[in-house]
Amino acid sequence: MLIANRGEIALRVIRACREMGLATVAVYSDADRGALHVPHADEAYRLGPAPAAESYLRGDLILEIARRSGTDAIHPGYGFLSENADFAEACAVAGVTFIGPPASAMRVLGSKTKARQAADAAGMPRVPGSVTGLADAEEAVRVAAGIGYPVMLKAAAGGGGKGMRAVFGAAELPAAFAAASSEAERSFGSGEVYLEKLIERPRHIEIQLMADEHGGCVYLGERECSVQRRHQKVIEEAPSAVVGEELRRRMGAAAARLALSAGYVNAGTVEFLVDAAENFYFLEMNTRLQVEHPVTELVTGLDLVHMQLRVAMGEPLAIAQEDIVLRGHAIECRIYAEDPENNFFPSPGLITRLVQPGGPGIREDCAVYEGWRVPLDYDPMLSKLVAFAPTREMAIDRMLRALDEYVIGGIKTNIGLFRRILMDEDFRSARIDTGYLERLLAEGTALPQKAVLEDVVALAAALFSASTKSEAVVAEVAVESRWAVAGRREGLRL
Repeated sequence: MLIANRGEIALRVIRACREMGLATVAVYSDADRGALHVPHADEAYRLGPAPAAESYLRGDLILEIARRSGTDAIHPGYGFLSENADFAEACAVAGVTFIGPPASAMRVLGSKTKARQAADAAGMPRVPGSVTGLADAEEAVRVAAGIGYPVMLKAAAGGGGKGMRAVFGAAELPAAFAAASSEAERSFGSGEVYLEKLIERPRHIEIQLMADEHGGCVYLGERECSVQRRHQKVIEEAPSAVVGEELRRRMGAAAARLALSAGYVNAGTVEFLVDAAENFYFLEMNTRLQVEHPVTELVTGLDLVHMQLRVAMGEPLAIAQEDIVLRGHAIECRIYAEDPENNFFPSPGLITRLVQPGGPGIREDCAVYEGWRVPLDYDPMLSKLVAFAPTREMAIDRMLRALDEYVIGGIKTNIGLFRRILMDEDFRSARIDTGYLERLLAEGTALPQKAVLEDVVALAAALFSASTKSEAVVAEVAVESRWAVAGRREGLRL
């Protein structure tokens, strides 16, 4: 198995392969020569220079390495070539199994505009707007006039917030169209954009699917992905606090119907917008494994990567829809090397100190280590921290505890921002929508005191590492626990 990716998802797939007795092949760019996924694989091959266009996006080089290493299958992870139908087709021509849907299904559902046409054919409700790419800004103005403002421009060939622009009036549209198209071209190699009605204050809820080659398809519950910044997910949960059994059944059945109509196979996610009246609208389909798949794994007890591999081997699904039961609650925080205090500017550099959280109910999908230099060339995500507990309230508190334990020195991170979100009363009460985080940030950027002290702790730890003093020195400068503070408040000596 060759893993055509990097970072934590490459390591995640390598571990699943090892559990199933499959040998693994890693690929790496020059920037990733010291990355953790490289030594964890059975073999590793250099792809090329650091820029993704010269390494991880070079399908021809990846297939050449597959040939040289005798690879039987390629797992693309997410991002890079994971939703590239031409690459999936090239794998099939080369006799290598692509761990994902067939190219034909990807072309129908991976393109945002074609997916909207498929949704119409499958009788799914969707957001009003164009079902084909816009020819130019003039066409965008005509379509917007027909559905009314505000509207949203979106890239047809990709997601992740790239090539998206909200437009609130006709005067803004030509410039927004040019900017969205240009960004889409840079990000996905296609400047095609489409336009849809902007639904204000919706929830972003997605359904996880798994389908086999024998006509079997199950939905594995939903994920709440409404906490977003600039259309990029920040926190994900499973299940959603507002989705009941009936709404889950209706959304799941609609998602499965769409997948089956397109001959879909393997893991995929159908994304919806849901309004206050529980009306749901098709948004798009991601024809790959999602970043947030761990929360689904925790509440279902299933391993999605194992399922992907077994489906790719031609096995039928081992579970039926009635076998899937959701238990407990899981929350995922995407830990990024970025500075929330400086407009979320990327913070690459050397990790001088790393103390990772643990304990009951904590999972971390991570591929960084102390002494690793975070490159500027790729997405700045460092890890995915996940908390699982019997209830949502307990999962939030467990995540806060884990964030208190987490120390990453030498670079800036968004750990403090997560504390602020998880302590916010609107979040704790599940009063969230896709605009929630932007409103919270607009209230001010002051982070909890623990975040302010982290730099002091990291500096003390770094100084200690360069000295010969005992470990006790670090303990003396550690942040005091809430327990000790509460004890002194009661006049106790702890």
